[in-house]
Amino acid sequence: MMSLRKTILSNFLEDIWNRGLEDKLSEYLAPEYVIHHDPGDPWHGKTLDIDGFRQRLLVSRAPFPDQRFDIQDMLEDGDKIAISWLWQATHVGELAGIPATGRVIHMSGLTIYSFSGDRLSGHWQMVDRLGVFQQLSAS
Repeated sequence: MMSLRKTILSNFLEDIWNRGLEDKLSEYLAPEYVIHHDPGDPWHGKTLDIDGFRQRLLVSRAPFPDQRFDIQDMLEDGDKIAISWLWQATHVGELAGIPATGRVIHMSGLTIYSFSGDRLSGHWQMVDRLGVFQQLSAS
């Protein structure tokens, strides 16, 4: 049986990142969300309010609006949940100077989410961004 926090995190990934339902951000996020570690992410090391996170969501999803995160594993310890995930999306918009390729891109990663009560308050993440850029530049 899934814990309340695991259910919240699963729903957050589905509603926010997979479906892009920005109007639901306040249901999931604490007033401050800290990106503790996320190398290559323009928001790495920043603390965001809900509007700041909304901007991050819109910018991040723009090149890949059909993106899909599929959780592989979830481990809960205290106020943290670690997940491993697989991601897939079609590159339909400019990303870091690379015009849309129409390619389906795959990525994997590990994220440790922090909670404050029943709200997400930050993350620490490692992803295969190099693999994404290799796929985008493949001929």
